[in-house]
Amino acid sequence: MRHHRAARSRKRVTLLVSAGVLAATATPLAVAAAGNATEPTPTVSRAVAEKASGAGLNDPRKKEIAMELVSSAENSTLDWKAQYKYIEDIGDGRGYTAGIIGFCSGTGDMLDLVTAYTRTEPGNVLAKYLPALRKVNGTDSHAGLDPNFTKDWKKAAADPLFQQAQNNERDRVYFNPAVSQAKADGLGTLGQFIYYDAIVMHGPGDDKYSFGWIRKTAMRNAKTPAQGGNETTYLNAYLDARKVAMKSEEAHSDTSRVDTEQRVFLRNGNLNLDPPLHWKVYGDSYSIDH
Repeated sequence: MRHHRAARSRKRVTLLVSAGVLAATATPLAVAAAGNATEPTPTVSRAVAEKASGAGLNDPRKKEIAMELVSSAENSTLDWKAQYKYIEDIGDGRGYTAGIIGFCSGTGDMLDLVTAYTRTEPGNVLAKYLPALRKVNGTDSHAGLDPNFTKDWKKAAADPLFQQAQNNERDRVYFNPAVSQAKADGLGTLGQFIYYDAIVMHGPGDDKYSFGWIRKTAMRNAKTPAQGGNETTYLNAYLDARKVAMKSEEAHSDTSRVDTEQRVFLRNGNLNLDPPLHWKVYGDSYSIDH
């Protein structure tokens, strides 16, 4: 069962994301310099340029590690692929939360997912719920979904096309924008994961306590590597801002995914997120050995 404390606080997802790019992103290096508009954009170092062009979290093994790390916090298991069928109303005001990334009926991303799935496979078992998903978007209502939506979601989850649709929407809305922005900020694999984990929980955009707000808050306290700053110093500032965002909502008040996971890797100097990895979330211990 998913930890209720892992509930997302996404807002206006469908309005803030277009073609998989954060609306707040603009051109990556221009945004990277936006934290201090009075200073000229610095010359990007070779090391920063290499991080921006390197595989980083896009490396298949590193991406798998990222999925497992998120799943440890979201689902109390490293088996993220078992979550295609997950669906539950966790009482956070966002209706049903479901799937590998916690698509919500009240925040628009579940509607986008089922729409994309239906384009690929018209007449699928979830297609009939599209009118109801449009109506409940922005609310916690189950109107038009109950009593069979959860059963049909689990049935759809056995379809490889629905699994692929979940993967695609995860990448389009969360993974690709987070990794792209992290590379533009000169961050290595750990920093890319830290951005990704934040956007999963807090959502894209610039509204208060969103991914964009966390990043801007961090940039007021430390320069990104792309601005000539120290990577570890900046990531500590980012995690400080992330904790402020998490504590703003009761569902996120346990900050162990920062304190006993991400900060552990950062203190160890593991900026490349290389195994073996050992961490705790909500007091539970996890390991990735290779």
